[in-house]
Amino acid sequence: MLTDLNVFNLAHAMAVHAGRRQAVIARNVANADTPGYRARDIAPFSDFVASGPGTAMTARRPTHLNGQGATGWAGTVAAGAGVVDPNGNSVSLEQEMLKAVDTRRQHDRALAIYRSALNILRTGLGRA
Repeated sequence: MLTDLNVFNLAHAMAVHAGRRQAVIARNVANADTPGYRARDIAPFSDFVASGPGTAMTARRPTHLNGQGATGWAGTVAAGAGVVDPNGNSVSLEQEMLKAVDTRRQHDRALAIYRSALNILRTGLGRA
């Protein structure tokens, strides 16, 4: 039942995106002193939403509209552009800290959306 509600799918996708981005940030920080390492990042969540796999109409039966199925999101990692150290490393710990804070907020926001939608659903069912 919960998988048929787009708000839950979107909140889940937002939390997964935040987790993937946090993993990339952790890898960047771990390689902050590695010569030649280039900082990486994941495309913003807004790009995922704009592509529409989680929010497009879907056909559940042959008599429904001919919609697109959810294709998932590959989480393309793009090379970051920044200042490069003399050893060829482009990781800035300050930038990574800011990205980590932003990612934490995104994850917290996803959980708040999920929690609020669940509370609304419970209220509608009379189980609040």
